Amino acid sequence: MREPLGSGLDDSRFFQSGRFAERGGASFVAVFPANLWRPGAPRLAILLGGLWLFGTGEACLVAADLGNSPWTVLAQGVAENTPLEIGVATVAISFAVLVAWIPLRQTPGLGTILNAVVVGVAIDAMVARLPVDPGPTASWALLAGGIALVAIGGGIYLGARLGPGPRDGLMTGLHARTGRSLRLVRTCIELSALITGFILGGTVGVGTAAFALLIGPGVQWTFYRAESRMRRLR
Repeated sequence: MREPLGSGLDDSRFFQSGRFAERGGASFVAVFPANLWRPGAPRLAILLGGLWLFGTGEACLVAADLGNSPWTVLAQGVAENTPLEIGVATVAISFAVLVAWIPLRQTPGLGTILNAVVVGVAIDAMVARLPVDPGPTASWALLAGGIALVAIGGGIYLGARLGPGPRDGLMTGLHARTGRSLRLVRTCIELSALITGFILGGTVGVGTAAFALLIGPGVQWTFYRAESRMRRLR
């Protein structure tokens, strides 16, 4: 089911009720199953697969060393200043963001919790299997492959419709509290993560810019196809 732009729906209530709408360009809507905590085996497998691909893509960006996505910049910065590995730092940051949901009255689903855990585990597992100091050709290949995997994994994970990830819930919660647009709120959140991570020593570069430009269209393209195939799954 898709709603036209300018339909007058409140984005925060729309998301909380189990739908996701994007304004500015093509809009899309995902209708979540009634039970966000007890999916059938096929939907759970799809969710886990999407999250693992997402984490693998982030690991490729780290290995490319050409600039990470904003939240991985933050996780890398935290890892540089603590005993934590970058994947463990990702999990810790995700749960810290979930704590911020409490005053915002956001409701998590199974996908929310698994997102907070699986992505970080996948990053650590896959970074250990990727080249430590790749040459220029391999770095660019890792960058391109990483962005593609994050886009595919993100679209699949959202298409599973089992609850928003920690950062998506923070975005919609702040949108509801402040009345600011989703676009502005998400931009401010991403910039805050990026700047903080950079100050802490995270890697920012051409890969960060490429990720920012390409990830939205990539996730949307994958989401449309994944969501349409999962509507009948329980």
